[in-house]
Amino acid sequence: MQDKLQALQIFIRVAQLGSFTKAGASLGLSKTHVSNVVAQLEQHLGCRLLHRTTRSVRLTQDGQLCFDRSQLLLEDYQELENLFQLQAAQVSGVLRLDMSTGMARYVLMPRLTAFLQQYPNIQLELSSTDRKVDLVAEGFDCVIRVGSVDDEGLVARRLAELPMRNLASPAYIERYGMPHTLADLSQHRLVHYVSVLGQQNSVFEYTEHGQHKTLAMQGVVTVNNADAYNAACLAGLGIIQAPVIGSVAHLDSGALLDILPQYRCAPMPVWLLYPHRRHLSQRLQLFMQWFEQQLQQYLQGCQQG
Repeated sequence: MQDKLQALQIFIRVAQLGSFTKAGASLGLSKTHVSNVVAQLEQHLGCRLLHRTTRSVRLTQDGQLCFDRSQLLLEDYQELENLFQLQAAQVSGVLRLDMSTGMARYVLMPRLTAFLQQYPNIQLELSSTDRKVDLVAEGFDCVIRVGSVDDEGLVARRLAELPMRNLASPAYIERYGMPHTLADLSQHRLVHYVSVLGQQNSVFEYTEHGQHKTLAMQGVVTVNNADAYNAACLAGLGIIQAPVIGSVAHLDSGALLDILPQYRCAPMPVWLLYPHRRHLSQRLQLFMQWFEQQLQQYLQGCQQG
């Protein structure tokens, strides 16, 4: 075959559209030419890539493997070409990301317009949940995670550390009183946060003389979502231990109070995770550098506030 890259592009378009006719029309080629190219590709690879019937065209098992690998190959080739394009506006493609709702709401979204204006040909797909996604299986370019990470086969880049605060609402303090010591917490309630409902309740965490310690506390509300966690605290349902992201505005307005500053838990690390690959896409490299700067600026603003 003379032009294998073009053959792969044609094959991918047929697989995406499920039709030789539609693929040809989208590429400005005849149906016959498209069919012949795919047939030559199958002959060259020594396997059948597509099941063909009068009504449909669909991938075989070998075809699915070829489709997945071909997309990666063509992305790498596009990045190779982009290496020699000096203008940022020429960097293009789709970035699929995942991060917590708080990180998306308070750090990413308020600053995203500037990034997209600088790189107008980059498109962003954002997943924002408290669920731990499977980066590789779900096709993410990178994920931002807070806390410990134990994902094998991924590169973990440490971006920052999030200071933590012990928070309660004025209404809660009026009802239960202001705690000043760990002993006082026996008369208080904790909003419990778990990743999966039914797990063992969370505990009050703190650092003393450089050591991580915990204290079991009673509580009547358990949540598995950061928004619900903050909402429960605002509603006076208990004490929470939360990162500064998302709590600064509530502290500034007086909606939440910073309590027991001498018993804060250790800062939580922020990680950017991405798959092991020889060549990172240019758009991902640009986003990683940009987001790290935005996060650092946000945290500096929190400290100044």
